[in-house]
Amino acid sequence: MSTFNDRENAFENKFAHDAETQFKIDARRNKLVGLWAAELLGKAGDDAAAYAVEVIKSDFEEAGDEDVIRKLVADLAGKADDATIRAKLAEYAEQATKEITEG
Repeated sequence: MSTFNDRENAFENKFAHDAETQFKIDARRNKLVGLWAAELLGKAGDDAAAYAVEVIKSDFEEAGDEDVIRKLVADLAGKADDATIRAKLAEYAEQATKEITEG
């Protein structure tokens, strides 16, 4: 029975590691898109960093990306549309994945 328990523990550890990695990727992506949006809003320095944190926090409202998209669409009205925001999220997701997984 220990072989089964070992396999179960290994699976649980891999699942936890994968979930943690995905969380880091999502947070990094949200920071990057927040900094992009801050630039569109004319924010720089500490103001831009604070806005990026707001974007990161907005992702905790519900599962998925719609909470982040809603925030950005509202904040960037007239500066970027829904399609542009979704494209930036995809672009920054690729960048964040590389940064987190490749170090």
